Amino acid sequence: MKVWMLVAALVLLSVTSLFIGAENLSITDLFSMTDRQWQVLTISRIPRLVSLLIAGVSMSIAGLIMQQLSRNKFVSPTTAGTDDAAKLGILVALLVFASATTMQKMLIAFAFALAGTYVFMKFLDRIKFKDTIFIPLVGLMFGGIINSITTFFAYKNDMIQNVTSWLQGSTSAIMTGRYELLYISVPLLIFAYLYANKFTIAGMGEEFSVNLGLNHKFVVNVGLIIVALVSVVVILTIGIIPFLGLIIPNIVTLYVGDNLKKSLIHTALLGAVFLLVCDIVGRLIIYPYEIPIGLTVGVIGSIVFLYLLMRRRAYEA
Repeated sequence: MKVWMLVAALVLLSVTSLFIGAENLSITDLFSMTDRQWQVLTISRIPRLVSLLIAGVSMSIAGLIMQQLSRNKFVSPTTAGTDDAAKLGILVALLVFASATTMQKMLIAFAFALAGTYVFMKFLDRIKFKDTIFIPLVGLMFGGIINSITTFFAYKNDMIQNVTSWLQGSTSAIMTGRYELLYISVPLLIFAYLYANKFTIAGMGEEFSVNLGLNHKFVVNVGLIIVALVSVVVILTIGIIPFLGLIIPNIVTLYVGDNLKKSLIHTALLGAVFLLVCDIVGRLIIYPYEIPIGLTVGVIGSIVFLYLLMRRRAYEA
């Protein structure tokens, strides 16, 4: 798949996204818009589109970095406990720092997400059985344990609805003043692109990268910080978007290869395109109501994930 094809699809879907919703708005209305239509476009539709684009790019690249550093194609924030650790961090912020600002909550959730991701990477160092499918299953079990702890304390403190409202993947409430936190991801993604070659070398193993003069531990830590911070920003703004960082890098690898810098642009564009498609489907399937984007991505993503698992198992056989 060529880059220009992804760009064309992204432009087409972006324009389509602007004119789908409960409020009637079409392209022809641009030439004679009422005050209400202008407000819908600028306060709701454009912020929603920008959020989808940034979230799609961010989570896809975060997954690509994790897969590169862990040397496993089925590792992502979803299957490494990153999202679950961030969820626990949000609960702690709500319980212990009830009056904290959104930025303070983000920092607390970031600390938990980074710690959870770091613990998972330490698991990888100690696991001798390096089967491709076994590793993400360990991550899912690790995330399940964290999620169980979060659910227990949320129920005990009557906070389950508060936590759910923060984490349900949905763009329906996105509007001006509620999505700007996502802009933090932009410089992080630029930094990830500049560091792409180092991530590629680090993914070849500590011994190999050290022999090439690379500070392996520092590069890995930089990658984990980018992944954790990007994941938290998206979770606090939109909610958890499952499987996005897992399936998009795998699809890109099928036709581009494993070089991170070469596949970075394709991963970013395809992630944004995929998220836009899921959002549009969610808005149309029971129009004028919406299905949360976390649900549509979860259903489609789980199907693709199972296909990738079976494909890899059949290939290894």
